[in-house]
Amino acid sequence: MNRYRQTLLFTLLACLSLVLASCGSSREVVYFQDFTADSIGVKLPKARNITVANGDKVSIIVNCRDAQLTDLFNLPYVSRQLGLSSYSGTIGTSQGVSVYTVDANGEIDFPVLGKIYVAGMTRGEIARCIKDELVRDNLVKDPIVTVEFANLCISVLGEVNNPGRFSIDRDRLTVVDALGMAGDLTIYGNRHNVLVLRQVDGVQRAYRIDLTQGRDVYSSPVFYLRQDDVVYVEPNDVRARQSTVNGNNVRSTSFWISLASLLTSVAILIFN
Repeated sequence: MNRYRQTLLFTLLACLSLVLASCGSSREVVYFQDFTADSIGVKLPKARNITVANGDKVSIIVNCRDAQLTDLFNLPYVSRQLGLSSYSGTIGTSQGVSVYTVDANGEIDFPVLGKIYVAGMTRGEIARCIKDELVRDNLVKDPIVTVEFANLCISVLGEVNNPGRFSIDRDRLTVVDALGMAGDLTIYGNRHNVLVLRQVDGVQRAYRIDLTQGRDVYSSPVFYLRQDDVVYVEPNDVRARQSTVNGNNVRSTSFWISLASLLTSVAILIFN
């Protein structure tokens, strides 16, 4: 009976170690663990609307009461297919939208107005600039100028459910928004060490974010993303272990299961 109790004790200890390991792993996948209902609020970094830069594309639409006058300030969309050309006097068609490309000097070539410097401007600032020019030159009395991003994107890579390149559809895009667009992290994503790459003045910079700590997320200088930012979610230890030949090493669960089983068998042999 004594031997039976000792064998049972070894088995229970082995099972307990596995349970504790599973409990520890659950803490690795929960976001914002430091946030509670009564926690002190986190001051967000200064909100910065996305601004256009050299090489970016924007669509600009001018509307007013006079439709014919409006056509003067909207790029026509020309579709060429198999040597044939079709012309549309409106900027928005079912086939596409004509856009302005910011050149190396930070300018766009706008109809009638000519060169306009827009680098470093937000969508709203570009719209106000063009509207003011139209009114000041007595070209349009009541213009409505709409500016939209055309090719501004961010990339989300690594252990997410839907990695890829995503268009920026708002003035303020956060890293949380980007991860949501990519379908959230997989269970194998390392939530403690998310990497954000950003080019600043021709220099590639790297930032790290711990998603399990809300204060780290919301106070990060890359909480608000910019165009061409890259968000990379590296694999956690479980995924890294799966990259080995059989996934069985000293850090794997299967290793410890095998070890516990071996110890239990040895104990049974010894006490019998």
